Amino acid sequence: MAGTPRIAVVTYDPRGEEHQDRDLPVLVDALREAGADALAVAWDDPGVDWAGFDLALLRSTWDYSWRAAEFTAWAERCARATRLANPLPVVRWNADKRYLGQLAEAGVPTVPTRYFAPGDPVELPADGEYVVKPASGAGARYAARYPAGERDAALRQAERMHAEGFTVMVQPYLSSIDTHGERAVQFFGGRLLHAGVKGAILAPGTPYDADKAAHPGIRPWEPTAAERDVAERALAAVPGDAELLYARVDLVTGPDGEPCVMELELIEPNLFLDLHPGSVPRVVEAVLAAAG
Repeated sequence: MAGTPRIAVVTYDPRGEEHQDRDLPVLVDALREAGADALAVAWDDPGVDWAGFDLALLRSTWDYSWRAAEFTAWAERCARATRLANPLPVVRWNADKRYLGQLAEAGVPTVPTRYFAPGDPVELPADGEYVVKPASGAGARYAARYPAGERDAALRQAERMHAEGFTVMVQPYLSSIDTHGERAVQFFGGRLLHAGVKGAILAPGTPYDADKAAHPGIRPWEPTAAERDVAERALAAVPGDAELLYARVDLVTGPDGEPCVMELELIEPNLFLDLHPGSVPRVVEAVLAAAG
């Protein structure tokens, strides 16, 4: 039908394993029911003509952080061929978690973070628990929690990450995560969509290269006024004037009892639509508007 928007809902190739994005079929079906020609497409499928779509909606490209150069090159090609959401400058900026330092410089409360590029000597805290993880990562892969006495194990992890080309991040482990969890505040189409809270991902003693549940015990959450304020301040600090179609701000409680940003997910955040089925119509409306 003439005028029917063609939308690529961009995901990953599970390569024979079970696909982990439970929202994907829900969103594709809802877009089709709303009149769009929607198709789930793997970002690295060489046979896709991206120019044939009105919108490439990044949804679950969950292997991108381990193929960063390849993914960025694809995003550049895709953005030349069609509209990419979120936009290419946002994707470039958000793919490297050094953005947390930029948010902190802009006055946004964030988890204190130090960065050590390959070749830099890695400095670890002298006391207290801390986290070592890559500046390009997702799903807690290559992330681990250490007590002060396990410096050798932490340095071995950092050495391996450097050997694989990753910048190492070191953060204090905030014990509030064990009691209050991590809140995921979602925005879509410029408005608060919904929120969830999940338990601690990093258990003491879990090896950095072990598989981990990325969203343990996730359940709906009503964000507080303070959480909404910090989330909105983080979004306002994103550089440039590119319009964000979607965003997820992951918050934890800092030592002062106030919320601070753990991560700002602007590329492929899980929307948890299975927890919030009432949000599907709003997501569809915003996606159709972006495609139009």
